[in-house]
Amino acid sequence: MPASIKPFSITIQVNYEDTDAGGVVYYGNYLGYMERARNACLRFHGFPLTKIEKQDKIMFVVTGVQLRYYLPARLDDEIEVDLKVEQVKGARVCYLQQVLRGTRRLVEGKIDLASVDSRTGRPIRIPEHLKNALKDHMIDKTR
Repeated sequence: MPASIKPFSITIQVNYEDTDAGGVVYYGNYLGYMERARNACLRFHGFPLTKIEKQDKIMFVVTGVQLRYYLPARLDDEIEVDLKVEQVKGARVCYLQQVLRGTRRLVEGKIDLASVDSRTGRPIRIPEHLKNALKDHMIDKTR
């Protein structure tokens, strides 16, 4: 990863509710962890989702997900959920995310979102102030 990219990261403690009977994180819960990281990133930059909906009248909807699982997280593990922004274009933002335990990669994913008008549900361009907030985390800042 080039030095200019600043992945955004949150730490999560795996809870009992996240796991199956064997103490292994249920595969679908990784999507929830990734969503928490995306929301925390926007909040960190001063744009909680409630403010975005109220101010800009937009919501983000997931339009595509690709995940690859490498190793399981387990009950009481402390995991890091990172994100980088691959692209912000028009009404679309694409995130590259990974879940780590220490230096071990557990899961990686590509999550596509679209911004939609909260009143009509139709696609709407992502405002410049939100694009600018994500620039520190962009892989290619010329996009």
